[in-house]
Amino acid sequence: MNASMLSYILFSGLLLSVQAQNCSVREIIRYTERLSVSCPCRETAVSPGHELACFVEGTEHMLKNNVSSNPVIARLNLTFQTQLDRNLCKSLARGDQCQYKTKGNVKEFLNKILRTYQAINKPRA
Repeated sequence: MNASMLSYILFSGLLLSVQAQNCSVREIIRYTERLSVSCPCRETAVSPGHELACFVEGTEHMLKNNVSSNPVIARLNLTFQTQLDRNLCKSLARGDQCQYKTKGNVKEFLNKILRTYQAINKPRA
C-alpha cells in the first residue's frame, strides 16, 4: 500500500467516524486525501483533551520542514487551529498546549488522528 492510499484510507475513516461532531471533518478529508506520509512529524498528546493542540503543532512542524504538499498541510493546519480556537471539538480541545508523549512519524500521527476521532464516535452505552 502506498503512502497516498494510506492517508486516503485513514482520513476516509475519519470522515465516517466524526460526522456528528462539529469538527469540519469534510474539510479535513478534502485537504488531506493527497497528503504524503513521507516526512517526520511531531509528538502526540499524552492525555485526552490536548489532541487538537498536538494536531496543530504537528501540521506546523510539517510546514516548517517544507513538505511537498504545503498548501494542503497549511489548510489542514488552519482547520485544526480554527477548531482549537473556537473550541469546536470540545473533547479534543480541553487544553491549548500539546503535552508530548513520544516522537513519531507521519503515519503514526495520522493513525492517532483516526483513533482519536473514532473514539469520539463510539456509541454511548
